[in-house]
Amino acid sequence: MILLDFDTKITAFMKYPGSNHIPPEKLPGWVRWIAQDADGAWWAFEVEPLQFHKGWYENEIGRSKRILTDEPPQNWQQTLQKI
Repeated sequence: MILLDFDTKITAFMKYPGSNHIPPEKLPGWVRWIAQDADGAWWAFEVEPLQFHKGWYENEIGRSKRILTDEPPQNWQQTLQKI
């Protein structure tokens, strides 16, 4: 597992089947969505992201931040979560 810094160091995984939980208070206040790409990267988004063939990207508005990397999921298309 690779942990990346942002406003606060994250030391747990997102709430998702097979993962632990990152309390919402550990995320920057602007985060409204989280999702995991096919390569295992977790991202935080300010607005609902768009899907492409291997992951998620910002909707040309709002902020996004890569927050950590986990094992690549088999069902990455189902990882989008509203915070």
